[in-house]
Amino acid sequence: MPLTYNRTFRVRHYECDAYGHVNNANYLRYMQETAFDASTAVGYAPARYADMGRRWLARQTEVEYIRPLRYGDTVQVKTWVESFRRVMVHRRYEFHCNGELCATAYTDWAFLDIQTGKPVSIPHEMVIAFIPDRQPDISRRERFSPAPSPPPGVFSMRRRVTWQDIGQGQHVNNAVYLSYVNDCGIQVAAAFGWPVERMMAENFAIIVRKHQIEYLQPALLDDELEIATWVSDVKRATAIRHYTMTRVSGGLLIAQAHTLYVWVDIAFQKPIRIPPQFLADFAPNIV
Repeated sequence: MPLTYNRTFRVRHYECDAYGHVNNANYLRYMQETAFDASTAVGYAPARYADMGRRWLARQTEVEYIRPLRYGDTVQVKTWVESFRRVMVHRRYEFHCNGELCATAYTDWAFLDIQTGKPVSIPHEMVIAFIPDRQPDISRRERFSPAPSPPPGVFSMRRRVTWQDIGQGQHVNNAVYLSYVNDCGIQVAAAFGWPVERMMAENFAIIVRKHQIEYLQPALLDDELEIATWVSDVKRATAIRHYTMTRVSGGLLIAQAHTLYVWVDIAFQKPIRIPPQFLADFAPNIV
């Protein structure tokens, strides 16, 4: 059985968004902190990885939000390594608050040589440290589903990577990409005539149910990124918005994401049918 580790956080006011919920990107920050502590608990602290000349790099993450966390909540994050492959580890997470499951998540991490930046084999003794009674799983990781081709009304914005976006790996921290996604989602809504103020005046909000993101190349300080977005799979109360993040210089795809959104009545916090006028206004942006 894999070893599990639990870390407790108290939600701080500045971690919440305008709806009073913990910002989506902060779930990834909780996950990172818990993973660091879980690794340290089995003898692999960040300093040991540095001595080995190795580091972990996120390749794919999924977070499913079940119940929102709010200011003052005490949340317990549980994590465990579910499987190892030759150069990858699949780590899972659960978020619990007041006895309820609030979110589930996973991250696929690649094991890299610090000097070359290339993947290297995970030592067997590390596998045993995390999963004492099990051999590494050499199955392939789940592939990120391709997005449908964008419609004529694809929306794009540009953003430059700033110092505050950079982590100790000298590239954009993986949680920051969700901040880019969130910002683009707000801007595309305003561009098609639905700023947050209008949605709130009509008593509905668009809430994230699930984020999936694949990290393909590191974004670096002062990179200019173009973030493009469009919609598919429109249902009664949900839709999927796709995002691509491309380095403007050279056109290299840095990351891509799929986000499942649900339309919610603000007063009753229940899903509602997507307003017909909203769909009509967004028609050029929908596949």
